[in-house]
Amino acid sequence: MRVEKFPAPGGKVSATDFVVTSGGQAGNAAVAMARLGAHVTYIGAVGDETDDVANSILKTFAKENIDVSHAIRVQGARSAASLIMLDAEGEKMISTLRPKGLNAAVPADPDGVVANADAAMLDNRYSNISLPICLAAKKRGIPRVLDFDKPTPPDDPLFQASSHVICSADAIREATGVKDLPGALKKLGESFTGFLAVTNGPEGVYWLDSGDVRHMDAFKVKAVDTLGAGDTFHGGFAVRFVETGDAVASMRFAAAAAAIKCTRFGGLTGAATRDEVDAFLKERD
Repeated sequence: MRVEKFPAPGGKVSATDFVVTSGGQAGNAAVAMARLGAHVTYIGAVGDETDDVANSILKTFAKENIDVSHAIRVQGARSAASLIMLDAEGEKMISTLRPKGLNAAVPADPDGVVANADAAMLDNRYSNISLPICLAAKKRGIPRVLDFDKPTPPDDPLFQASSHVICSADAIREATGVKDLPGALKKLGESFTGFLAVTNGPEGVYWLDSGDVRHMDAFKVKAVDTLGAGDTFHGGFAVRFVETGDAVASMRFAAAAAAIKCTRFGGLTGAATRDEVDAFLKERD
């Protein structure tokens, strides 16, 4: 739902637009990767066959050429859903319902799912699904890119099994107790040997390079809707890293995909195509 400004507590505001669409961290990243040219398999938990939301989600993903045959239908459960408000500056407020039944879902055949994969894109909201996939991917020696959006302790098994971790600013601050992002990155890096980065919206991305903090500016665009920008960044990073093995080049590619997404209304629907990202970067080379 779009509004000119967010309501004060107890207040009301008029909306200027309203859409119902699929999304979520994994969904947004999946669509972003598919539009960037990857062959994507979705392994999330959704409601059972009577759940209209689940049916709509899987139909949307299938239209994006995403393999949904490994999606986990949870009997008696509803799919997760969010109410999202966007103001005139493109900022957002989100309230999410995550039915408890989804937390018990597990993939039936993690090894089979990743048997032909080049990478695993994971988030830590549903570690009951992500961890088995991550461990199976680790056995194969393929990249495991984790969207660290929920604060977890450094000994979290999913965190430690990942090869590339990209944190949200809020999550890393809460996880480390350090407000300064470079400081928080160094703190979390004390417990992790893989690639570690934190995105900070229009302020760009920080990452650790042999213990030193590096920074990359975000591309400057007029933001219309920031919803899904982080998810797009993660998906773009995973796609480009598989192609190049270069984390820095992959972050630049991901930043371009995220910037384009911010210029469009809709989290999932605003994802850029590969041609659009390549053209965007070519203009700035």
